[in-house]
This record gives sequence, C-alpha cells and structure tokens, in this order.
Amino acid sequence: MTINPLLFSGIIVFLVAFIIILLYIINNLLKKAELYEDIIEDQTKYLQNISNAIGQGKQHLQQLDQKGVFQSDDEVGEFFNQMKYVQDELDKYMLPENYGKEEIQS
Repeated sequence: MTINPLLFSGIIVFLVAFIIILLYIINNLLKKAELYEDIIEDQTKYLQNISNAIGQGKQHLQQLDQKGVFQSDDEVGEFFNQMKYVQDELDKYMLPENYGKEEIQS
C-alpha cells in the first residue's frame, strides 16, 4: 500500500497549521489569565488597605470612648455618637484576617 505524497504533505501542513493556531490561542489565554491574576492581587491589596483603615478608625474611636472625653448631652457628644454609628456601619465591611492570603493545601 502506497501513500500519495501530495496527500501526506497536505495532512502534515494541516496538522502543523492546526498546532500553530492552538499554540497561539493557548498563549493568548495564558496572558489573559496572568493579567486577571495581577488585577485580583491589586484589588485584594486595595481592599485590605481599606479594611485596615476601617480597623484603625474603630480603634481610635474606642480609645476616645473609653476616655469618656465626649458627653452625649452636648452637640459634640451627639456628633461623636453619630461617628460611632458610622464606624459601626463601616465595621460590617471589614475583611477577615486571612482574606487574599493563599491557603496551603496538603
């Protein structure tokens, strides 16, 4: 049984072209995946910074509240109570401590 050389070379050319197209597609998908990973890392850092700022604000308000500097019977005290309310609302958006950290699976 003989193989037609024209058919054989046609099949080879088709397979090589198919492999090149697949490599191009895989390369583009890999670049996109790496880009999305970088974006996720940046957004995670941003969210962690916001959460840290919320935590620092909470600590500062707690320190002021413990000192009893502001009384609730005057305007400043009422403003302080409103600030505590705003801080309580912000506390709902704090991230867990391990947010964005990779978990090592055994």
